[in-house]
Amino acid sequence: MSSRENMSALPGRLVVRRPSGAVAAKASAGPGLPSLQSILELSAFKPGEVVTGFSQLHRPVTWVHVAEVLDVWRFLSGGEFLLSTGIQLAHASPEERSRYLRSLIRAGASALGIEIVQSLQQLPAEMFRIAEDAAFPIVLFRSEISFADLTRAAHERILRPRLERREDPSLAPLLDALIETGRDRIFLDRQLGPVLSLPRRQRVILLGTLECLLEAQFNIAETARRLKVRRQSIYYRLAQLSVLLGSLDDPQRKVGFSIAFALLRRDPAK
Repeated sequence: MSSRENMSALPGRLVVRRPSGAVAAKASAGPGLPSLQSILELSAFKPGEVVTGFSQLHRPVTWVHVAEVLDVWRFLSGGEFLLSTGIQLAHASPEERSRYLRSLIRAGASALGIEIVQSLQQLPAEMFRIAEDAAFPIVLFRSEISFADLTRAAHERILRPRLERREDPSLAPLLDALIETGRDRIFLDRQLGPVLSLPRRQRVILLGTLECLLEAQFNIAETARRLKVRRQSIYYRLAQLSVLLGSLDDPQRKVGFSIAFALLRRDPAK
């Protein structure tokens, strides 16, 4: 039975089968990046219902964005999972909705999530057909959800591998001394305090960016490539980090940051 045959005859209602175990098992996304399936398995995403693109749940997800504008494709670098309330889609013509979805597919987006509650009550038929033909994943949320919760959960999952790497053995004695003397918290506050005090989503994004900048020796292009974002995003985050932490050019500060990240990897709860 095809996905089209899964559509109910009842107006405004779309009923689909869940992917089979064979399809669900395909969840490898390459080194460091979670698959779309692994993102959808997060508790925050449980209300989501996959209606198209079951064969593509293994796609890697580089970031999760909330975007309502229909020309969002201009800002994508590939691998994004986009979230929308459908407010613009509800007022768009079928042709505009078709162009919108095709532009996301061409830009390399991993998936589109739409809240089917207020602005839209069902997935427009033309979007379903395009997504089905292109095997592009669309996820529907049939009740009100917090997009902030979705993005926070997804970004923590995306950045988690950076906090799970093995530490440099040469740092072990220093880390042990800081922890045993109870000075680890003081050290972290001195090095990263203003960032650690931010709300969780901002904290995760800026910490991940700073760590990647350190590893790439502050090469903006390489950092953008590793994080799968535009260089403008890195410049913007770098400006935020400079305001919060002061000058990032001092070699001693960079050493301090590296030690602080090693402490965080030992206990991410800090």
